[in-house]
Amino acid sequence: MSMVPKANPSEESPFTALSTSDPTQQGSFLSGHFKWEETAEAHMLKGEVPGLRREEVKVDVGNGRVLQVCGQRVVEAEEDGDACRRLHRRVSKFKKCFTLPPDTQPDQMMASMENGVLTVTLPKQNLPIAIAN
Repeated sequence: MSMVPKANPSEESPFTALSTSDPTQQGSFLSGHFKWEETAEAHMLKGEVPGLRREEVKVDVGNGRVLQVCGQRVVEAEEDGDACRRLHRRVSKFKKCFTLPPDTQPDQMMASMENGVLTVTLPKQNLPIAIAN
């Protein structure tokens, strides 16, 4: 797979961000830095989601070619006191939406997660090859 070079992928990305994380939420994974890459065969969106497990991240395509990436982490801590026992629960979440480029095949989307990096791969449609006379 050869990479198609881009001067500044974040500015030239065909993925248009529609929404971002809730700024009132706390947690390192909520910054949700996502980067777009393009190969000859596919568009790829890579996002940093450190500390999240695979089952805490959801990737879906809907609403007319909108890619939605959601994550939620629940942290519980127990505290034993003299007369009571307390359970503290903190929920952190994020949601990012991107309009997909027109040449993607959303029904062929693949997502994987490794070492805190989510990779969403959207194959490109087979475009007809023009034959020169």
